[in-house]
Amino acid sequence: MGRPLAFITGASSGIGQALAWRYHQAGWDLALAARRTGEIQAWAGRQRIDAARCGVYAADVAQVDSIVSAGQACIARQGVPDVVIANAGISIGVDTAMREDLDVFARLYATNNVGLAATFHPFIGPMVQRGSGTLVGIGSVAGIRGLPGHGAYCSSKAAVISYCESLRGELRTHGVKVVTISPGYIDTPLTRENRYPMPFLMQPQAFAERAFRTIEAGRSYRVIPWQMGVVAKLLRLLPNPVFDRLLAGRPRKHRQGSPPDGERRHDGRA
Repeated sequence: MGRPLAFITGASSGIGQALAWRYHQAGWDLALAARRTGEIQAWAGRQRIDAARCGVYAADVAQVDSIVSAGQACIARQGVPDVVIANAGISIGVDTAMREDLDVFARLYATNNVGLAATFHPFIGPMVQRGSGTLVGIGSVAGIRGLPGHGAYCSSKAAVISYCESLRGELRTHGVKVVTISPGYIDTPLTRENRYPMPFLMQPQAFAERAFRTIEAGRSYRVIPWQMGVVAKLLRLLPNPVFDRLLAGRPRKHRQGSPPDGERRHDGRA
């Protein structure tokens, strides 16, 4: 029996790269997809990962045909993965009063939502036929309540959580698991630009370890770290007037084009 295979998007940095390393340490083969394949290859070289055990696929998850083709190439080259982690995404501050931000909404949903479904698409049929496999959607605690200036990202992550829940019900009887992981704040160069407090900040490696254990256990949903899950549940229980007062005056996420640049690849959630 061969080694298990993990397909991970957004693997050129941050959370995706940390997950790739954790799976490699556990003895898995890797199939890594990202726009910046050179960075994946350079990282794999530094880590002395055998090229025969690490397939690299160029893909832009915002382009459906691009990520679907990457998944199909993975199947043809390495076989059907045991785990697929749809990690790639972007986070951008928005102001609905600004016309250009409507285009930001469209791009963000194309990446975070349609791109996530397109990542899963090529693997669902083969996994169902095999009768096993795990699909992992990376959400965010930001999907639990809407934050001012963060409407596109919060709503996209709420959609990720609901979509994965729907997919879990569809695939439950076919032996295919669907796991949703909602990270809190992960310490990366990009999250260090945030203009607001980031409680319970985690290192990417610590997140990857907990995520790996969650996926292995087949849990349907988990917030990492758990402390942010408690915070999120408390915020969800707050009456709207109290929640609104609590968020009044909170610094907003950078819009696209504002210094520093508002677009952030998925290195640190929330």
